[in-house]
Amino acid sequence: MPLHLTKIAFGAKSYDHLEGWYRGRSEIRLTTRNRPTRHEECVGGSLYWIINHAIVARSPITGFAKTDDGRWDICLAPELIRVHTQPKRAHQGWRYLTDDKAPRDVAEGEDIGDALPGRLAMKLERLGLV
Repeated sequence: MPLHLTKIAFGAKSYDHLEGWYRGRSEIRLTTRNRPTRHEECVGGSLYWIINHAIVARSPITGFAKTDDGRWDICLAPELIRVHTQPKRAHQGWRYLTDDKAPRDVAEGEDIGDALPGRLAMKLERLGLV
């Protein structure tokens, strides 16, 4: 089972905004200061995007590459896969996510309805209402 990463989609206001980052691109690279210690386990996994305190989409991780300035690129497939919204607290950088805690993909033609905003979903979960 591959290991996944989570990352804040900084600047993205919505899924549609994030989707715009992918349009017309043949590859997606995210630069980070440090390569994840468990990077080998992440290849074949996905990077899950967080918008407004909720995981909303994922992109398959194809590899890691060192840049000329000593940083690392997380190389992603140029596809954005919508997932069932799952509350997730904000964090800096990336975090690991195991397969059993990752939200499932939205199936083609599946109606996900109106998803709760991340903050509201977290509050309701803390109260035991969802």
